Amino acid sequence: MTDNPDEYTPPEVWTWDAESGGKFASINRPIAGPTHDKELQVGKHPFQLYSLATPNGVKVTVMLEELLAAGHTSAEYDAWLINIGDGDQFGSGFVSVNPNSKIPALMDHSTTPPTRVFESGAILLHLAEKFNAFLGAPATRPEMLSWLFWQMGSAPYLGGGFGHFYAYAPWKMEYPINRFAMETKRQLDVLDRKLAETTYIAGEDYTIADMAIWAWYGQLVLGRLYSAETFLDVASYKNVQRWAKAIDARPAVQRGRMVNRTFGEPETQLHERHDASDFDTNTQDKIGDAAE
Repeated sequence: MTDNPDEYTPPEVWTWDAESGGKFASINRPIAGPTHDKELQVGKHPFQLYSLATPNGVKVTVMLEELLAAGHTSAEYDAWLINIGDGDQFGSGFVSVNPNSKIPALMDHSTTPPTRVFESGAILLHLAEKFNAFLGAPATRPEMLSWLFWQMGSAPYLGGGFGHFYAYAPWKMEYPINRFAMETKRQLDVLDRKLAETTYIAGEDYTIADMAIWAWYGQLVLGRLYSAETFLDVASYKNVQRWAKAIDARPAVQRGRMVNRTFGEPETQLHERHDASDFDTNTQDKIGDAAE
């Protein structure tokens, strides 16, 4: 590793420099709470989702689409776009649903009073228990929960660690990239060894653990995160590749990836979802054609 001639010496007491955060400086700050008043919109369905199609957001929209595909009609939902680049997550309405100001956040209006649920893993578990779906067989429930929580603890090393320093930091830094690339590859090896033994993460049943892990690691090995597939040699993880491609082929997963998506080809972007027909009529390519 090369020496850094501009080695950083931490001050005795850290203070926030709003200009030092790189690409995401405008949306990060060292305090919580709202920055402005803004009520959340509420649609007609039992579930109101406030989100963006990051990996954490995709977990929940995939789950909701899978529930609907499985015949759970009362899982209908409205998905409202929270544009974190514009600071929507700091609006008073959103903060009342998620005091941590992170997407996704869910309001369950099937209860009286409505129930707020934040953190993607908590939302997945809330929905799975509510509909008794995608939990796996009772005998494998502890294994499923272990892998679900594995994702919650592991993915920050991939996203906030590797992804940040490899793709988003103001400049390339050898030490953190090496540190987090090593950890990301270790995690991929953990998954690859597990998936050599079973069809899905927790056994032979497709569960919320698969949805949670696929949103991060499945999309990583499919070349959708950080343009790092060559750098990380993701093709070498054959079992993860097999699993990722099988989940990617599911129609509900394909729909879930589109919801609250603001990037990519216009036909893959459904900024808001209020009805199943929106996938056919309200994607950005259709809206653009209608405007013309």
